Amino acid sequence: MTSPSTDAHDPAALPIGMFDSGMGGLTVLHECLVTLPGESFAYVGDTARFPYGEKTRVELELYARQLTAFLETVPVKLVVVACYSATSAALPLLQERFSTPIVGVVMPGARAAVQTSRYRRIGVLATEATVVSGAYPRAVRSLDEGAEVHQQACPGLVSFIEDGDVASQALADAVRGFTAPLKAKRPDVVIMGCTHYPLIAPMLQRFLGRDVTLVNPATEIALEVEGILQRQGLARADDRVGSYRFYATGDVEAFRTVGARFLQMPLTRVRKLSLDTLGALVAP
Repeated sequence: MTSPSTDAHDPAALPIGMFDSGMGGLTVLHECLVTLPGESFAYVGDTARFPYGEKTRVELELYARQLTAFLETVPVKLVVVACYSATSAALPLLQERFSTPIVGVVMPGARAAVQTSRYRRIGVLATEATVVSGAYPRAVRSLDEGAEVHQQACPGLVSFIEDGDVASQALADAVRGFTAPLKAKRPDVVIMGCTHYPLIAPMLQRFLGRDVTLVNPATEIALEVEGILQRQGLARADDRVGSYRFYATGDVEAFRTVGARFLQMPLTRVRKLSLDTLGALVAP
């Protein structure tokens, strides 16, 4: 990757920044790498404070501000909040306080669900924080006021997946318990409202039934990022393959090992990012 001092003279050459509470956002990064192979990326996994789904709104706003402030120091040309809980709690605040363009993960998925649904009955599987925020019902109804939105919180589901469990009986029992009340509402489209959930999409599909269309917002997010870069003249014009750097606030080796499974490629450049560094950027 070119040095930050060189990149500063060419904003299009700067990397795209992305952050999540842990590994789940790597599913978003995967889609971005497929859609935007020429772009470089800087990804932060806030694994020391994982999971975000059980945090308060005040905590999520603070963490999101700290991570965005850090990515601006990298520097980056655009920030993707690759976490549904953080997007739901803090996106408007981030867009107000930072000059870098910032994209969240809620609206792209809502848009895809509205466009896909035939009967205007949309389900959402998400973390507790995302459900409590009401971000998905607001986003869907801003696009289709008459749509029904049925949400189901899935506490603990992220921890199964983060620990590498995508096929155990305990996980299947948990998924069955979460999907049953949602299935009873008879949605024809269900949004996977957490970046971890695409890793268990086959299991979700099995319990929801073949008549339900699962929406993975990650694909839509990648397309939205591509559109923003093109409109703002920030897309890389050359045909070089981009480079990637990763930061973890928790155990670096664990991030490298587990992250490779999420991203489906080796994570060679993982750097430690201390919570003290983040606290110095934005204090509580």
